[in-house]
Amino acid sequence: MKDGQIAILFDIDGTLVDSVYTHVVAWHEAFCQAGLTVPLWEVHRRIGMDGGLLVDELLTLAGVEDSDPKRSELADDMSEGHSRIYRAAAQRSLRVLPGAREVVERAKTLGFVVVLASSAPPDELELTRGLLDIEEHVDAVTSGEDVDTAKPDATLVKIAIERAGVTPSNAIMVGDATWDAIAATKAGARPVGVLTGGVSACALRDAGASLVFQDCRDLALDLENAVQSLTSDSGGGV
Repeated sequence: MKDGQIAILFDIDGTLVDSVYTHVVAWHEAFCQAGLTVPLWEVHRRIGMDGGLLVDELLTLAGVEDSDPKRSELADDMSEGHSRIYRAAAQRSLRVLPGAREVVERAKTLGFVVVLASSAPPDELELTRGLLDIEEHVDAVTSGEDVDTAKPDATLVKIAIERAGVTPSNAIMVGDATWDAIAATKAGARPVGVLTGGVSACALRDAGASLVFQDCRDLALDLENAVQSLTSDSGGGV
């Protein structure tokens, strides 16, 4: 572990790739196909959460009781349905978000360790990484295969920090969801929020993000100052 080395951990979905609403529609459609009703806004507010937790909460919202003998089977069906619908839509709907490539390249140019800290399953991760085309700037990657439970559990962020080879206080987690900020804080990392996942600045700050940017393009323009602010414990916000 190198003293003073800084790592930038990037969430992918909603942070680097415009995929949040594709996920929302895929989950919603999976539930609809099973004859279950869940409001789109309730789905949206859970995107970025561990998939098992998301399904469990949405099944409860849809009126499926914990005691229902079909609940476990329904949970599996919802996850499989989401994956199928998402993959079918991904090729036509996913786009790289503004500044995504630039902020990763900028982080590498400044000498930071770059980690893609995603909890996506390998097939989804392959899609987004192919779209981003930033492999030459990436030092390490995580995926859903690395953990049993994803964000807001801190385990995935801890693994990302370990793979970066830095101390937790020198790791900065960039994400679009409250779950990213919560998990980063639990792991001892410093959360930075972007608004490209449709979550408000207020919600991101309440979850622990002291700095919030419009998107990764804005972050790229101020990355050096943001890192200095966070690692010097000087506080502040954007």
